[in-house]
Amino acid sequence: MSQPKTKKETEDLLELYRQMLLIRRFEEASAKAYSMGKIGGFCHLYIGQEAVGVGAISALEQKDYIVSTYRDHGHALARGLEPKALMAELFGKKTGIVSGNGGSMHFFDKSKNFMGGHGIVGGHISLAAGIAYASKYRGDGAVTLCFFGEGAANIGSFHEGMNLAAIWKLPLVMICENNHYAMGTPEYRALSVKDVSVRAVAYDIARDHIEGDEVRKVREHVRVAVERARRGEGPTLMEISTYRFRGHSMSDPAKYRTKEELEKYKQGDPLIKAEKDLLAAGWAQEELTKMDEIILKTVEESVDFAEKSEEPPLGWLYKHVYAENV
Repeated sequence: MSQPKTKKETEDLLELYRQMLLIRRFEEASAKAYSMGKIGGFCHLYIGQEAVGVGAISALEQKDYIVSTYRDHGHALARGLEPKALMAELFGKKTGIVSGNGGSMHFFDKSKNFMGGHGIVGGHISLAAGIAYASKYRGDGAVTLCFFGEGAANIGSFHEGMNLAAIWKLPLVMICENNHYAMGTPEYRALSVKDVSVRAVAYDIARDHIEGDEVRKVREHVRVAVERARRGEGPTLMEISTYRFRGHSMSDPAKYRTKEELEKYKQGDPLIKAEKDLLAAGWAQEELTKMDEIILKTVEESVDFAEKSEEPPLGWLYKHVYAENV
């Protein structure tokens, strides 16, 4: 996209940049805490993919729904979930967004219509279709946005969800965040047709395919799909090409790719692109540095909050397993 020209356009980009920077700093702090043994279990970072989540979610209204994957930290922050509660959830504390029950992969906040991160690859796609069906049944005008990786495009529930969404013209926007590696498997070894969005043709629905390195471009394209869904014209399958700068999870050294490949993609870092556009539009480097300092303080306070928060009570693992007080 062209550089922002008006004050409104530059302030808009500044806010999008702030959200991306918050995600980057939150994820860096999460990586550090995980390395120190303060976070257990799996931890999948969103570093490098920020423009996709921020751009897509900024195209939504508050009444719309979001269904995420196990790489859900960025989506949750972009939706406006509280950093302290999210960090506390990573630490498994009682003050976490779901009281320490979910951990890294299962952030959830009904008040924000953030309908969960999901650890089963592709399994959440049918759930997203169900949420969209409920919106259509109620006539509430809400759209469901569902994120998934290219690895999930080969799972049965992907096709089930797509088919039902097409038949019923559900208000659903499916976004494939293609970071080119399903865990450690490159896309050319797993996809017979490289472009996941082409699969929309089999279901006679709209499709789109873009690069995810520029946050405003992502929002512009997703907004078209969201408005189409809100008008009752059915779902859209989008593929947004992106790249994760870290391994699949914190336990992954990512030796299946070369340093040269990683450095090539880092040249297209969406945060660097947004920063350059802001500087070109007249924002001073000192202003952006000050923003970064404020965000770093917010993240540091989140880590401090998580460390000092109360542990869940004894026996908490047995709660919410069976129906209680029935």
